[in-house]
Amino acid sequence: MTIHPDVEALLRIVPAEHGGEERIDWTAAEAALGTKLPSDYISLLDTYGVGDIEELVILPPLPVDVPNLHDCHIGSMSTGLRQLWEEEGGVPGVSAGAEAVLAWGSGCNANEMAWLMTDADPDRWPVVAWRRQIAYGGSRWAIFDCGMVKFLTRMMLAEFDECPLGDASLWGRPAPFVSWREQRRRLVAGLDPLTGEPDPYAEMYPIFEE
Repeated sequence: MTIHPDVEALLRIVPAEHGGEERIDWTAAEAALGTKLPSDYISLLDTYGVGDIEELVILPPLPVDVPNLHDCHIGSMSTGLRQLWEEEGGVPGVSAGAEAVLAWGSGCNANEMAWLMTDADPDRWPVVAWRRQIAYGGSRWAIFDCGMVKFLTRMMLAEFDECPLGDASLWGRPAPFVSWREQRRRLVAGLDPLTGEPDPYAEMYPIFEE
């Protein structure tokens, strides 16, 4: 398997040792979504599997058979994000309609990340982010001229002029990737899903539910 150069850069700060075992049918995924997907995203999921970096969820293209996470995927999350784009007008100065928004990430205290499908080549799609924690009067939407893997790397290395999200939990701080299946194994064993440390409240996490 050839790894995308941006994923190779991410691996230097976020190891894949707690990755998952998914083998995604990309032909079926792209057919279901009605579009080709960026090569860095495909390489990321082929390398790491389906899971989270700290509290940032990397959305799979299709539903995954992990309890309580079946509805957490690109198609389902894009619907709500497109509605926000319509309601708020999207990124100031950007004329693309809501149908151009395709979600790929969620979390970090209710921040949402997506591609803006403004080019026939998905590798040229910029990242857009909806930030819940923005001062009154500012736009919750922002656009970043880079791919999603480079966006993640630049955020964790603090290479933007400022934190790109409304939450700074990953700003300048690389964090481990843990697959959803590994998180569930840890929870069943009474461990914190992200750290692997003993957690007496592990079974209270929603991901634990059948």
